[in-house]
Amino acid sequence: MSTSTKAIILIVICTALTSLAQILFKFGSVKFSFNPLLLIQNYFVVFGFLCYAFGALLFILALKRGDLSTLYPFFATSYIWVMILSFLIFGEIITSFKVMGILLIILGVSFIGVGGKNA
Repeated sequence: MSTSTKAIILIVICTALTSLAQILFKFGSVKFSFNPLLLIQNYFVVFGFLCYAFGALLFILALKRGDLSTLYPFFATSYIWVMILSFLIFGEIITSFKVMGILLIILGVSFIGVGGKNA
């Protein structure tokens, strides 16, 4: 099975949603509790779960249109999203090691994308 452009777009949207979920979980962690009543009142955690659920549905739809071995590495771009969002929202520092890691992820995803087209 070849991987369509629509599948890759769905994966990118999926990674954006799951990255947003992680940011929401970070906000929700301040008031996190295992008490079910308090948990459902923690809107950051609830919306985080919803983002993950919708992202999972998009991931499944993407898998209908492409190869898992091609699509899954694109999921690694969530590290890029989280680093950028953490910097913008929480003021976290982007170190040279983080930048090198992100560049390696981009390089790896590029190799897989090119390799999938030439196969």
